[in-house]
Amino acid sequence: MSTTLPGGEYKLAEDLTVTRMGYGAMQLAGPHVFGPPKDHDGALAVLRKVVELGITHIDTSDFYGPHITNQLIKEALHPYPEQLRIVTKVGATRDEKGNWPKALAPHEIRQAVQNNLTNLGIDALDVVNLRVGSVSEPTPGSLAEPFGVLAELQKEGLIKHLGVSNVLAEQIAEAQSIAPVVCVQNFYNIANRQDDALIDSLAKQGIAYAPFFPLGGFSPLQSDALSGVAARLNATPMAVALAWLLQRSPNILLIPGTSSVEHLRENVAGAGLQLPEDAIEELNGIVG
Repeated sequence: MSTTLPGGEYKLAEDLTVTRMGYGAMQLAGPHVFGPPKDHDGALAVLRKVVELGITHIDTSDFYGPHITNQLIKEALHPYPEQLRIVTKVGATRDEKGNWPKALAPHEIRQAVQNNLTNLGIDALDVVNLRVGSVSEPTPGSLAEPFGVLAELQKEGLIKHLGVSNVLAEQIAEAQSIAPVVCVQNFYNIANRQDDALIDSLAKQGIAYAPFFPLGGFSPLQSDALSGVAARLNATPMAVALAWLLQRSPNILLIPGTSSVEHLRENVAGAGLQLPEDAIEELNGIVG
């Protein structure tokens, strides 16, 4: 397993260690994460480069496409390298218009897990995250029923570890009362810091936090501030954003997505940027 990637490695569980620098596969599908990619061979090349670079954490879902992203992962990488860990999520589906309706009924959860197993070509999933909220934010309410189904599937041997996505702190606690949680995946970046306290709490518990949309939701002023820091450091805004996340807390795992080998290389290199203290202080002031 590679130890040269930015941030090193993180142990999600006794039998589950990943590189903190991961890869999010969502952008491999077609426009709006719907349908096949414009460049099929290019998508396969990105996935193979992920492994070549030493990344051992791929984030995906069978509702990307739908089915497309997992099928690409299987085509590119199966049989999978021994150290590769694939993290997926359930709790939504896609309709004919490309919307993301929730799919949290017990039969929908079971079908989603089976779809992931089939399209990835494996007998057990490393980690399954239950997506509870909308596309980008949590919504209050109990997750006991769908998470309980995942816990049953874990006991059946179809899932090794469980996580949650788009959730509130009380929903994480509810999930933990049902089965162990190894990771949380929420919207978070330099400008959107609503999970600051949650990240610190999870770090104390040894639970990983994987933020998505590292540059999404910035106001023009916030973007200007980030660009200014990046210019002084002779780096890109994405590099600064990724490096800031790695330095924010040791339990943060990166899952930036791209459909370009070049951008993948840039993301990996950029995440290795060491931000000086004055830059971190300035970036900490960029809050929505």
